[in-house]
Amino acid sequence: MIAIDNTLLSDDIFEEKFVCDLQACKGQCCVSGESGAPLDEDELPILNSIVEQVKPYLTKKGLKAIEKYGPYVLDSDGDYTTTLVAPNKECAFVVFDENKIAKCAIEMAHKAGVINWQKPISCHLYPIRISSHKGYDALNYHRWDICKDACACGLKLNVPVLKFLQTPLTRKYGKVWYKKAEKAYQEFSKNKKK
Repeated sequence: MIAIDNTLLSDDIFEEKFVCDLQACKGQCCVSGESGAPLDEDELPILNSIVEQVKPYLTKKGLKAIEKYGPYVLDSDGDYTTTLVAPNKECAFVVFDENKIAKCAIEMAHKAGVINWQKPISCHLYPIRISSHKGYDALNYHRWDICKDACACGLKLNVPVLKFLQTPLTRKYGKVWYKKAEKAYQEFSKNKKK
């Protein structure tokens, strides 16, 4: 584990290679799984405040699920997550483009300038998952077989998880934190070569 301020990063974030390949996976991470995207409690009021502006971007199924359950639910583990259209189905905020690639209605509204929030930080940070503990966050690389193409693409392009996720990590922890993480990565890489 690598300690940076109030975070602990698993070595995998420096070692593993990863670049999303949406043409190959079709955004399967937004479709598969037993729960929606994990949400921080401070994201719940944000979701409540933007849901009306995002509605025009939703599918009929997504809109129906949100109208019935709200934009988020408490899952079986007691965690807040985005609502699913049905058990073990896609996130209610998923829309599919002409190539059947899953896209995020929240992100579409953000890109259109309708809202100023990009999407849940857990989505933006994937494949990193954060578990919060008293006084620190633990950042771990999440392995999922649906991301094998992203791993292959990252390996081909030689992009470690840390660099692939520069923008969301900076969004979550700030520029100063990310510079420290880059420095730690350089030290880590040097020590690996010894």
